[in-house]
Amino acid sequence: MTNYQELKHLAERLMSNNKGLLAMDESTGTCDKRFGALGIPQTEEYRRKYRQLIVTTPDLEESISGAILFEESLHQLTDDGRSFLDILQQKDIIPGIKVDQGTVPLSFFPEETITEGLDGLSKRMATYYQMGLRFAKWRAVIHIDAVLPTKTCIAANAFTLARYAAICQEAGIVPIVEPEVLMDGTHTLQRCAVVTQDVLKEVFNALYEQKVYLEGMILKPNMVLPGLHCLDQVNAEVVAHETISCFLKVVPAAIGGIAFLSGGQSPTLASERLNMMHLRYGAIMPWPLTFSFSRAIQQPALEIWKGEDNNIAAAQKALAYRAACNRAARMAEYNPTL
Repeated sequence: MTNYQELKHLAERLMSNNKGLLAMDESTGTCDKRFGALGIPQTEEYRRKYRQLIVTTPDLEESISGAILFEESLHQLTDDGRSFLDILQQKDIIPGIKVDQGTVPLSFFPEETITEGLDGLSKRMATYYQMGLRFAKWRAVIHIDAVLPTKTCIAANAFTLARYAAICQEAGIVPIVEPEVLMDGTHTLQRCAVVTQDVLKEVFNALYEQKVYLEGMILKPNMVLPGLHCLDQVNAEVVAHETISCFLKVVPAAIGGIAFLSGGQSPTLASERLNMMHLRYGAIMPWPLTFSFSRAIQQPALEIWKGEDNNIAAAQKALAYRAACNRAARMAEYNPTL
C-alpha cells in the first residue's frame, strides 16, 4: 500500500534548504557526444571516471539534495571500490534514476515524438526501491514552431507522464515529471508561453485522472523562453515574469515543488533567470522553486577535466561552484561576480 506521507516527506527533502537537483543521467549517446566534442575517449571507463569525479566532489552536498543517475551508473564503483550510490547516501544526497527509454517518432505526426519505457516499469521500480533509489525522472519532448505541437502529441505525452508517475508512487518513489518544450527554433517568447501553458494544463489533467498524489511529485519544466534563434531575445526580468505568470495559471499549489531543467541555457543565464524569479516573485510563489540542471552545472567542469586525471581537482571546484551559484539563485543572492 502506498505510503503517501513518505512520498511527501521525500519530496520535501529534495526541495529543502535551498538546494536543488543535479541531473547526471545523460544517456550513453549524449555523454559520448559531449566527450567527443572535447576529445575525451568515448568509452564506459571514461564515463565511469567522469561520474566518479562528480559524486566525489567535495561539498557538493552543500548545494545538491538529489542526483539523477543513468542506469549504467547504478553498478559502477570508484577506483577504491565504493559504489556511487553509497557515496551519495553518505553525503545525504538522495539518489534518483532516469527511467524513460528515450523518444521515438509519433506515428503519423511528422517531427513529433513520444517517450517509451512503460513496459515492465513496475518491476523495475520495485528493484530500484530495494537498491535505495527514492525518486525517478521521465522526460517528454515537445517540439515547437508556428503549428507544433499538435494536441495529439501533447495528450499522448501527458498520458505517459501520468502513467509513469502513478507507477512510481505505487512503488514508494517520487516522480519527477518533465514535459520539456524545447528551446530549439525561432519561436517567440509569447509562443513558448502559450505552448507551455497548454502542455502543463494537459499534464496536470492527466495526473488527476491517474490519481497521482500531487504533494509527492515534482515538476521539472522548461522556463518560458524565446527560441535560441529568435531575433527578439529578452532579459531575465521578462523571462521571470512570463514563467511565473504561466505557472501561477496552471500549476497546482499542492505539488511538492518545481525544479527547472536548463534545456541548453548557458550556466550563467540559467542562474540569472532563476535568481530573478526569486527576487521578483519569491513572496507570492505557492511552491518551492529550484533547479535540476545538467549542462548548466556540469559543462564548465567537463571542459576543465577533458579526461585528464591532473585536472580532476580543478573540475570538481568548478562543479561545486556552479552548484553553489544555483543555490544562491534560489535565495535571490546570485550575481555573476560571486
